[in-house]
Amino acid sequence: MQAKSISAKRQWLFIRNVLFFTFTSFGGAQAHLALLLKYFVQSTKFISEEELLELNALAQVLPGPASTQTVVGIAWKVGGLKLALITFIIWILPTAAIMTFAAISYALLDQKQKFSDILEYIQPIALGIVAYGAWTLGKKVLSSQVSIFLAIGSVVATFVLRNAYVFPLAILVGGIISSAIETPKEETELRVKLFSNINPKKMIYFLGALLLFALVGAIINRTSPFSLPIRLLENFYRNGILVFGGGQVLVPLMFTEFVDMKHYLQVPDFLSGFSLQQALPGPTFSFTSYLGALSMKNFGYGVWGQILGGLIGVIGINLPGLILVLFIVPFWDDLKKISRIRHSLSGINAVSVGFIIAAFILLLIPMGFNWIFLGIMVITFLLLNFTKISPPIIVLAGILIGIIF
Repeated sequence: MQAKSISAKRQWLFIRNVLFFTFTSFGGAQAHLALLLKYFVQSTKFISEEELLELNALAQVLPGPASTQTVVGIAWKVGGLKLALITFIIWILPTAAIMTFAAISYALLDQKQKFSDILEYIQPIALGIVAYGAWTLGKKVLSSQVSIFLAIGSVVATFVLRNAYVFPLAILVGGIISSAIETPKEETELRVKLFSNINPKKMIYFLGALLLFALVGAIINRTSPFSLPIRLLENFYRNGILVFGGGQVLVPLMFTEFVDMKHYLQVPDFLSGFSLQQALPGPTFSFTSYLGALSMKNFGYGVWGQILGGLIGVIGINLPGLILVLFIVPFWDDLKKISRIRHSLSGINAVSVGFIIAAFILLLIPMGFNWIFLGIMVITFLLLNFTKISPPIIVLAGILIGIIF
């Protein structure tokens, strides 16, 4: 009885720290890691620092939201599946709700102009943030001729093919090429040991859950009255499977598909939502709530339809990563030893850098030669690159300038 009481107190303490983490986690995945260390290692010893770094490494290898997968993995280690799901809901819900409300408010005719005026200077700030993401990830990833070639190839493919399925194909090709070139040939026995430990029935359930919604979305007739919600679910779910590198890769993918290819949103609408998200704590992936809600509005759905769109966005984009991390964490100790998996990441990341560069160019073109906007974009990039000023502060400064002028 006492052991159960201690366990319950420990779980409530964990949930309290998840709340603290949710409302203080500004700055993206890299800044989130420092907070995870503070809330779950240093102050409470829920897991060891080594375990945290291993979970973070797993999240970097897997597609999906890195911070979400890491905090859910910690919860699984502390309290199992139930605590992991509670943690997931606490972590994604506040920012997703705010972004959905922002989309609904933005969509109201009497508010749209106010939003546009206030957020006028936010759009070039958003571009500066995207440029900084491309620069920082590129410095880490583009370290070989192969990675540079893959990045350039993904930029060219994005502009030439102009199809959403260029992303999975390019990511697959990038992973295969880097794995084939960089992996030493010594792992047959280890692979046999790993896969002999996997329950075949669980593997079938896992693959089925991962592919179910993508398959449903692909076969639904586009003329169905439920066509748009199903298509949105398929869009978000598919991108959730494909996003390697966190929010800095998610945003370019979303822009290319939702704005440039499918025209669900306009460029100013997209950039305004992205800028607002940068000023909020919590997961960057909650930006999809805004995209889902505003897409539903633009196709004639009312407030409840927009709320459904927000829910579809945040669940669809997060579900693949959630399934992956909960399935893989139990045998991560063996999986992390396979260098073929580890080496495929360099090619995947190189392709992701190319996608960010392509999206930056696509975002930059509509701005034209507005020297004020270009100057703000450059200043934003320089501040992020050479100072410790975080994106939320720059975004808030841009909002204040919009209100004043």
